[in-house]
Amino acid sequence: MLSELETQVRVRFAPSPTGHPHLGNIRTALFNWLFARHHKGKFILRIEDTDVVRKVEGAIEAILDSLHWLGLDWDEGPYFQSQRLPIYQEIANSLLKDDHAYLCYCSPEQLATMRQEQTKRKQPPKYDGRCRNLPQQEKARLEAIGIIPVVRFKTPLEGETTFHDLIRGSIAFRNDTLDDFVLLKSDSYPTYHLASVVDDHLMTISHVLRADEWLSSTPRHILLYQALNWQPPQFAHLPMILGADRTKLSKRHGATAINEYQKQGYLPNTIINFLALLGWSLDDRTEILNREELIEHFSLERISKTAAIFNKDKLEWMNGVYLRKLSREEFVQQAMPFLERDLP
Repeated sequence: MLSELETQVRVRFAPSPTGHPHLGNIRTALFNWLFARHHKGKFILRIEDTDVVRKVEGAIEAILDSLHWLGLDWDEGPYFQSQRLPIYQEIANSLLKDDHAYLCYCSPEQLATMRQEQTKRKQPPKYDGRCRNLPQQEKARLEAIGIIPVVRFKTPLEGETTFHDLIRGSIAFRNDTLDDFVLLKSDSYPTYHLASVVDDHLMTISHVLRADEWLSSTPRHILLYQALNWQPPQFAHLPMILGADRTKLSKRHGATAINEYQKQGYLPNTIINFLALLGWSLDDRTEILNREELIEHFSLERISKTAAIFNKDKLEWMNGVYLRKLSREEFVQQAMPFLERDLP
């Protein structure tokens, strides 16, 4: 089926500048880049910078520098969501008008109390919809005393939301387990859910390849697409990367920010090859693949459903392989910054 779509494949890497890029999100960038290059499609870079509170100084530059260092070139962008706020506000207003959304006036304190009470009752914490059918007179009263509402999506109370994941197969979520999620915050900034769906549609993204931590967000996104009468992209959720002890990958496993690997002398081709094998494989034996071979052979069918295991020893071995492939001139060029750094 994908061969028929080769001229239509458009994927995106959409990081948030809330920290410096690490193995996980650069692996996501790589898989999207390989998928686009394999299908002669487009790789779009989008910076999802609407979380003003969590934005880290220098993170955008670190993202761009990491992609440049690894040779993951993009065809469009970078687009910045912070420059597209009127678009999201217009879509939120259209959802309000069509009764797919509503204004919520609950304070953070009310929401915290709501979650505490639900936890006591051993219920999953979620918004209880108390503002869903608020009378117009009450809305006017709350606004008159200065309460600025958020916009919430009106999630169906019954039924299921189903979709086909290109890696995991058919997936279904009961709608009564989903809450009325926020679309637009009180500062008029969009949430991830709204901005991501709007941009994927307007940028004609054909396939969304992202980490499986976003799997639970997908039914919300499907519901948004349906409410807006838009065709959703195809979804593929990539397996987690775990440490050797099968726990969440962290610095104690030897993982660090991508720019730290650069400072430690790892070669870009090492990182590309190593990351490609975190969740994807050509077969059960091939370990060394150059960029052209990865592009030629990459497919979603070879991505594992189970978590990938980070192996620091394998990374170091692989870097040795690539270092020994360098010519004398290339080796000197790579080594010189480290030699100069250690000079008195």
